[in-house]
Amino acid sequence: MSLDEKQQSLIDDLNIIQDLHERLNAVVSSGRAMKLDEAHKTEANLVPGCLSRVWLHGELVEGRTRFVCDAESPMVKGLALLLCELYTGAEPAEVVAVEPRVWEACGFGKILSPTRLNGLAHMRQRIRALADHFITSTHR
Repeated sequence: MSLDEKQQSLIDDLNIIQDLHERLNAVVSSGRAMKLDEAHKTEANLVPGCLSRVWLHGELVEGRTRFVCDAESPMVKGLALLLCELYTGAEPAEVVAVEPRVWEACGFGKILSPTRLNGLAHMRQRIRALADHFITSTHR
């Protein structure tokens, strides 16, 4: 399954929930499932530009990306988890190329504050930078 197809499937699954606020609540609730190992909660893994602290750890496993995150805010953690789920399992080049459409496609852009959307943009930048690093480190 391509990353575009995975994203569309994720959007379709979320949009089954008709009420926008309930949909967002489901995303926030799903954040409880992800646990980032305390060893990865380092300054180096902090995502800059987020109001609450967000940690993102990325690695390359058998040519595929794996992203794990944590955040102090339950809402931020759920939204960050959505990005981690989207990009985990993809090839680094796809991670770099495919932008998240989930915020607008699920209506979250209407109810998230500009500050929160900015934080998600920083999270995306960090994921892209890690994928770029994976590409350059494997082509040495």
